[in-house]
Amino acid sequence: MMTSTGSQHVGDGSKVKLSDIARQTGYSLATVSKALNGKGDISQTARQTIDKALKESGYVRRIAPERKQRTIEVVFQDFETIWALEVLRGIIHETKQHDINVMVAESGDRQHPDSAWVEGIIERHPIGAILVFSNLTDGERSTFQSHGIPFVVFDPSGNPALDDLSVQADNWIGGVIATRHLLKLGHKRIGIITGPDEMLCSRARLDGYAAALAERDIPISPELITEGDFTTPGGYEGAMALLEDEQNRPTAIFAGSDLQAMGVYEAARQLKIRIPEDLSVIGFDDIQTAAYMGPALTTVRQPLRDMAATAARMIIDTTEGRQIQKRVILPTSLVMRDSTQRIRKHN
Repeated sequence: MMTSTGSQHVGDGSKVKLSDIARQTGYSLATVSKALNGKGDISQTARQTIDKALKESGYVRRIAPERKQRTIEVVFQDFETIWALEVLRGIIHETKQHDINVMVAESGDRQHPDSAWVEGIIERHPIGAILVFSNLTDGERSTFQSHGIPFVVFDPSGNPALDDLSVQADNWIGGVIATRHLLKLGHKRIGIITGPDEMLCSRARLDGYAAALAERDIPISPELITEGDFTTPGGYEGAMALLEDEQNRPTAIFAGSDLQAMGVYEAARQLKIRIPEDLSVIGFDDIQTAAYMGPALTTVRQPLRDMAATAARMIIDTTEGRQIQKRVILPTSLVMRDSTQRIRKHN
């Protein structure tokens, strides 16, 4: 925002004040100020008269330098899910407390943003970047570092480099919690719809599932494991694969995300399978809509907003020279609702 001073020195050492211009022209001080700052609610005659007097007096308006806006860029593979919106809410909640803008981009895939985004961010020079899932090459890391742009990998798809900043949930414990809950209810044939095999969080949840089964000496059945993609259509396809054979159906399904659990609900509806009477379903994430599904979804909560706020805070602390923990893992917890119940005896 441009602002003008109330007075200005001229070459002979005298000091011209706006009040002098007001007396000279016969206009009020407020009208002179409006003319000086380009306001539109004065007459053209007044503006011309005041401008002429300002010029003749040698008054030169000083412009206060604009404060550069601080921005954090967030890059998603896609921004079409409730999950992504939850992440963005957490980031904005933190940044608005520090008068920092947020710019959102859709770019690349789960492994790496597009090179065009990487090149563009160097020109835009935000105070930092949050990469959802994806990561940078060694060369790009060096470029970011040389330009003073810190970045945080949010829910990394692979193992972050030792020097990378990252934030994620405890996915292995989440997988254990979900499976133990179903086992406690008497379920032994527990299907799981994972996320993509190449993603760290997906593998960790599957490992947690396997560990919980091993605690009960229940062997893993490959036919009860199907790969999804963390989307509702992926959950639907995975559920149909698990449920179509009526004789070998699982009695419970651990969906690797709440969005996939929505797909399980639709598959069960089409197959006339009741939740939770015939099939217990547990999700992962605890997105905002999970509590409003019918029945309300039992799920594992990963604190998405807290994770997102932490990622933003890591960038802010880095730019302000504070020491930070480079890798942050936040706890997961069970949220019990209505989509799971004790197995019925006839099952």
